[in-house]
Amino acid sequence: MCFLAKAVTDLGGNVTRATTVRDDVDEISSAINEALNRKTDFIIACGGLGPTFDDKTLEAFSKAIDRPLELNEVALEYLKERYRRRYGDNPREKFELTSSRLKMVRLPRSATPLRNPVGSAPGVYVKHRETVIVALPGVPEEMQAIFEQSVVPLIRELVGNIFRSEGSLKVTGLGESKVAPLIDTVMLTSPNVYIKSHPRHGQGPTLELHLSIVSESEDVAKNSVKRAMEELSRLVADNGGEVELMKT
Repeated sequence: MCFLAKAVTDLGGNVTRATTVRDDVDEISSAINEALNRKTDFIIACGGLGPTFDDKTLEAFSKAIDRPLELNEVALEYLKERYRRRYGDNPREKFELTSSRLKMVRLPRSATPLRNPVGSAPGVYVKHRETVIVALPGVPEEMQAIFEQSVVPLIRELVGNIFRSEGSLKVTGLGESKVAPLIDTVMLTSPNVYIKSHPRHGQGPTLELHLSIVSESEDVAKNSVKRAMEELSRLVADNGGEVELMKT
């Protein structure tokens, strides 16, 4: 979940909600419909695409968007390719299209399979009304591989040429109540830079300040964050605090 949220944000997307549900068709379907009713642009589901009984995401997709599950020939070919690469011509490893394996390639009608370069279960893409819905395997290596190969282009197409820049500062010696008006001052002079404070335990008051911006210009994004960090550092120092640049 953290990987997906950060990756989408880095691409210029705005992650508004992350929802965790158990392996239940009704629960998953309800979560998808809730997001659809909010007219969200993009839904990414993770997990539940495998061959076992508790892999229920595709069935839930089918219910949520009212499209029956059908054998997808492209997904089937992806699956066959996977097992050919895995077993080759070894006669002792005969590939059989068992019901469990076929379960992974029965997709909602008109869905597009996303090639899985690491594992067996393909990802799934479907457009429902104005919302793009993507399902990815839960295995981290498979999820990340499909995301980077197939989902990143979809997000870039949606958000356009957006650049993100960010930076973090560690502030000690000043409590959050004293730093808050300093943040307000900087956000007035740099209105496009978002600043979030995170209190941390330490010897005395400690805060982590995270600054971020998205812009159509890479130079504007980088320079805006740089100026805001410099101004905030100066204000903190002027008020008796200490500032340390953190790696992001």
